[in-house]
Amino acid sequence: QVQLVESGGGLVQAGDSLTLSCAASGRTFSSSAMGWFRQAPGKEREFVAAINRSGGSTLFADSVKGRFAISRDNAKNTVYLQMNSLKPDDTAVYYCAAGILTNTNPRAYAYWGQGTQVTVSS
Repeated sequence: QVQLVESGGGLVQAGDSLTLSCAASGRTFSSSAMGWFRQAPGKEREFVAAINRSGGSTLFADSVKGRFAISRDNAKNTVYLQMNSLKPDDTAVYYCAAGILTNTNPRAYAYWGQGTQVTVSS
């Protein structure tokens, strides 16, 4: 079992950068693919980025490709989401999730954090 805690959210201006962290507890972090999702008010949860167990393979949603980066430190049981050139449309609650394989479908992830709010003002 994996417990996930996100941090690093906040209020920023358009064009700013922000890095989210997701700390995992449990011995299975290094064997888990990790994903980041987000959910804006009134919208469905959507895929943002994912990284495989070793960190050697990543996936990104088209809306964030070239602006966001995902990385992990298995020694620290932590996955990161570096967000650059933020836009007001990036405003959402951001969730990290753990699963078996990298996937854009949230149902492929068994464990979820509580989320962290990111607000981008114009």
